[in-house]
Amino acid sequence: QVQLEESGGGVAQAGDSLTLSCVMSGRNFRSYGLGWFRQAPGKEREFVAATDWSGGIAAYADPVKGRFTVSRDNVLRKATLQMNSLKAEDTAVYYCLAAYGHSASYYLPETDTWGQGTRVTVSS
Repeated sequence: QVQLEESGGGVAQAGDSLTLSCVMSGRNFRSYGLGWFRQAPGKEREFVAATDWSGGIAAYADPVKGRFTVSRDNVLRKATLQMNSLKAEDTAVYYCLAAYGHSASYYLPETDTWGQGTRVTVSS
């Protein structure tokens, strides 16, 4: 069974940087696409960024393009979201997603796993 442990959230000022990490335990790490979603208060969970099994292909939501970078380390079994030039509208709970056999830009309940979430608060 796959489990995800996230870390790195916190409070930042607008313009600052934060790095989120997601470590995966369980089998077949390379069979999973890894991605990040976020959910702001009163809003639905939305896609932020995703990388394929190799880390060679990345996708980003428009609001974070040019500011956020997603990567993965298949030796450490970890995905990372580097967030630069943070804005107040980036305030949300960020969730890591492990997507079995498909892009982590969307969730399939029968095969995929969410992390517990880590809170990011950006003050303007």
